[in-house]
Amino acid sequence: MALKPTIFKFKIALSDLNRNYYDSLNLTVAQHPSETPERMMVRVLAFCLNAQEHLVFTPGLSAVDEPDIWLHSLDGQLTLWIDVGEPAVERIKKASRLAQTVKVYSFNTKSKAWWAQAGEQFNKLGVAAYQVEWDQVEALAALLQRTMDLSITISGDSAYIAAESGECEVAWSTLA
Repeated sequence: MALKPTIFKFKIALSDLNRNYYDSLNLTVAQHPSETPERMMVRVLAFCLNAQEHLVFTPGLSAVDEPDIWLHSLDGQLTLWIDVGEPAVERIKKASRLAQTVKVYSFNTKSKAWWAQAGEQFNKLGVAAYQVEWDQVEALAALLQRTMDLSITISGDSAYIAAESGECEVAWSTLA
């Protein structure tokens, strides 16, 4: 019998000071049985960093040919492809042919080694890549509950996250 995903519900008060974007998001996120809490929370963060109308989570790890998050225009064109983790260059090459904009949010302890191997090729593809600090991702995942009210304020290269169980700051650096 296959394991079922764990469902999380997030009510997010989002203030993105970089884009002057303010919204209340109600997200239902399925955590794949093989997905870590850290990866799932980076998916939620990536969603917030790119929040806009029609942005949606895909089945993620369950659909290998799809990104973690994507955005389609009203005429069905794939305008934004977002991957979380350290994807293969071939996957991102394909994504850059399918979508107008491709973004990657790397968060793992092996991010630096991954970028050292793949960075030059990603730069040639015109992909936006970011590295989220691992220790801060762990602090974010420590706040996780099945139902959460979050306040997320994005300013510069940091997100300030407050929940009932605590608060943390998550910073990222731009790789490409």
